[in-house]
Amino acid sequence: MYKKFFFFLFIFYLSILELNANEKNFIIDKLISTNNLNFDFSQTSNEKIEKGNCTLVFNNKLHCKYNDEYQKEILIKEDSLIVTQKRYNKQFFYPLKNSPFIKILNKENLINIIKEANLNINERIELNYISESEITVYFNKSDYTLLGWQITDNFQNQINFFIKILSMNVMIDNNIFKTPRINQ
Repeated sequence: MYKKFFFFLFIFYLSILELNANEKNFIIDKLISTNNLNFDFSQTSNEKIEKGNCTLVFNNKLHCKYNDEYQKEILIKEDSLIVTQKRYNKQFFYPLKNSPFIKILNKENLINIIKEANLNINERIELNYISESEITVYFNKSDYTLLGWQITDNFQNQINFFIKILSMNVMIDNNIFKTPRINQ
């Protein structure tokens, strides 16, 4: 009797592993076919909620406009992150090299996270990956599209970034990725 029970348990475990592998493969296939996204977002960090709109072009290009009083814009391209506050005529430049964003905004890095991450399925698919920082990436269960991510950085700050995709694989004006000039 115990042999049958352990055999059943082993078969059940193998079927769960197969299901998880299939889910990851569906997500990777969807990601491979995605060149760009335009989406609205809601970002929460340190109990502060910010909203806006972004355009993401794989690999490593992101332009976000925040709906805030600072007229904040974020531009990520190549290996730089530029934060612009148009209201105060200020720009801040940061290296992207050690940022968790490089793992999410680069398609190959994101696919590697998906392959290595622990998978959890509830109302959405959650892939949890731990390296220098902890990254959880969320995907829709029904169509495997990206829903957002949660990052815990080296300083234990938790950033939640949820998206609502408005369009996918459309023509993008590359001028949005030019470094903004600050009035002198």
